[in-house]
Amino acid sequence: MNLLNVVEQELAVENNLPNFSSGDTITVHYKIKEGNKERIQKFKGVVLQRRGSGNTETFTVRKSSASFAVERIFPVSSPFIDKIELDREGAVRRARIFYLRGLTGKKARIKEKRRK
Repeated sequence: MNLLNVVEQELAVENNLPNFSSGDTITVHYKIKEGNKERIQKFKGVVLQRRGSGNTETFTVRKSSASFAVERIFPVSSPFIDKIELDREGAVRRARIFYLRGLTGKKARIKEKRRK
């Protein structure tokens, strides 16, 4: 098992990500390669969950526009993530907020966390 830990540490990509959790609204700046060009696409939405630990950790972001919603799973250690901006901190009681999928309109809003 020590050999596995050593290999994981060598292959680890150093990301300085903000501290975010489920219910927060974030903007993920993601690098996309099209042919020989590279551009950065912004994906803004609510974090539904964070899953895993270490190099295999992922987070799911849900974005809704018009009449449909899109969910995207990002690996935390992905080299294609340029940066992550924390837009709003949401006040939720659960680590996985999949109940948001069944809600629309004003019911789908998340209260903002109060500052002390």
